[in-house]
Amino acid sequence: MARLETPEAKLPAPDTPSALRIAAIVLRTVFIVLLLMLTIRVSLPQSETIWTAYETPADLLRFCLGLALCVWFIFQLFHGPNDTQGYRTWLYLGLVAVPFALICLFAIW
Repeated sequence: MARLETPEAKLPAPDTPSALRIAAIVLRTVFIVLLLMLTIRVSLPQSETIWTAYETPADLLRFCLGLALCVWFIFQLFHGPNDTQGYRTWLYLGLVAVPFALICLFAIW
């Protein structure tokens, strides 16, 4: 009977430069936090407090969708890219998206 050998469970050596990894993580985190703040601001009830949002169906729907989106953003905050190309993508995307998100945040606040 042939004996099956199990492979060693080792993580691959990181081939992503640390400067790229740190910059991408910072930009990604800032972008997701800005989106989270935008979502919270937009999903708040328009004329009432948060406790009377159930009286207006549109405010309740906006609040529920905003809450679901915020939970998804928080989930995404802790799942980063897996490879060098993912970090590079977040670096380039973050350089464009973070200033745009900041402009949107200041415009709606």
